[in-house]
Amino acid sequence: MATQLSPHFTLEELLFSQTAVRKQFTEQFTPPADVVENLRQLCIHVLEPLRNAIGYPVRVTSGYRCPRLNKLIGGAPKSQHQMGMAADLVDNKNGNKYLFDKIKELGLPFDQIIDEFGYQWVHVSYDRTKATQRGQSLQAIKKGNGQTGYIEI
Repeated sequence: MATQLSPHFTLEELLFSQTAVRKQFTEQFTPPADVVENLRQLCIHVLEPLRNAIGYPVRVTSGYRCPRLNKLIGGAPKSQHQMGMAADLVDNKNGNKYLFDKIKELGLPFDQIIDEFGYQWVHVSYDRTKATQRGQSLQAIKKGNGQTGYIEI
């Protein structure tokens, strides 16, 4: 039975990783209670209001990442994904730029929103430990050395 974090989002959806299944990273699927609460707050404050406003599902391609998974896939060492504070989203109906713009237009309380490499996906985070979210808008780019860089937009 699925564990609802909000009416349209489940814990299992925000934990799922084919890579973790393949590599048998069982810790990916049994996160600590504070991670689950961070995911719940992300859903309540950002994902659920977004889903309600647009009126159709968005696909979560990455939510929580245990440290081993984050390292294996090349995630940032201090990625908010490791704390359950971030989700990567895809909008198969209107596109990811629409999704990015809609999150901003709605004034949702995001900590960071990132256009990932020309809207291949949208990263959004929420930090429940902060009284006020940063509201930081970034664009991820690949630098000449292959490293990822971020530009404030």
